Amino acid sequence: MASKQHLIMDITGKVDVTDPAAVAVAVTAIFSARYPGEDFSIISRLYEDFNALYGGQFPGFMACETDYHDIQHVLDVSLAMARLLDGYDQSHAKPQQLGPELALIGLVVALFHDSGYIRRRGDSRHLHGAEYTKTHVSRSARFMSEYLPLIDRADIAPLCAKLVHFTGYEFQPDQIELDNPKHRILGCLAGTADVIAQMADPSYLEKCRDRLYPEFEIAGIAREQRADGSEQVIYASAQDLLVKTPAFIKATITQRLDGHFGGLYHYVAAHFGGNNLYMELLEKNCQHLEDLLSTGDETLLVSPSLSPSRFA
Repeated sequence: MASKQHLIMDITGKVDVTDPAAVAVAVTAIFSARYPGEDFSIISRLYEDFNALYGGQFPGFMACETDYHDIQHVLDVSLAMARLLDGYDQSHAKPQQLGPELALIGLVVALFHDSGYIRRRGDSRHLHGAEYTKTHVSRSARFMSEYLPLIDRADIAPLCAKLVHFTGYEFQPDQIELDNPKHRILGCLAGTADVIAQMADPSYLEKCRDRLYPEFEIAGIAREQRADGSEQVIYASAQDLLVKTPAFIKATITQRLDGHFGGLYHYVAAHFGGNNLYMELLEKNCQHLEDLLSTGDETLLVSPSLSPSRFA
């Protein structure tokens, strides 16, 4: 089993997103209420295997080494995905709904979308999972292609391997070839869940500073080598990453959430009965950081706590 972190609650304050079993229960409840009579017993197996993978107990794999793309991040994303799926199908007549089988596929994609950061045992090419940042999505597709047959779901592996690319940048979403329009919607929901779950995290700003920047350094993203051998500085420091984060958030909303993903984040409001808690907290994080930057005192960005009160 993965080592237990201190308890961290989701955006509603009700689900411990460091506990795979707790999130499995929450997701199963969402799916069972939306699709009564369907058998979702496989969900507990998925979360057990996910926990083993991230804890270093899955055969052939080391434990998760990435502090930003960690077990909590993925559990948050899987919970957001379940809520988006629920809101989407609640908002559509039966012929337009995704239904239980596609909902399960979407959950699989969300739950293993970052599995490509996990190093395989015997890996002698890389010393840290963050070194796979640029290719982790393709590696996640490979993991699902190998894993799903082990639980007798080889039938969904090819689709999962395509849909996971909606969570990354190796391909633009419109470059991903899909015959069924519902599959594209499912991929866009997975990409949406990945964005809103991390940016709405009450600790998002601290995580960018203390966890994401070190991953970028390891991955060679903070500073890149040009073809002529010169160095291009993308993020000069963790503080520099924070300075550039509000623009990144706004570009992500415009280009990915509203652009590539067609504004599907709106459907989470149906799940919550009208309020879009993810977008409210995402915007709160962005505004809080802009307020700190507007003071001109960048020493505020190195303080222990950057995040606003969740319920203020």
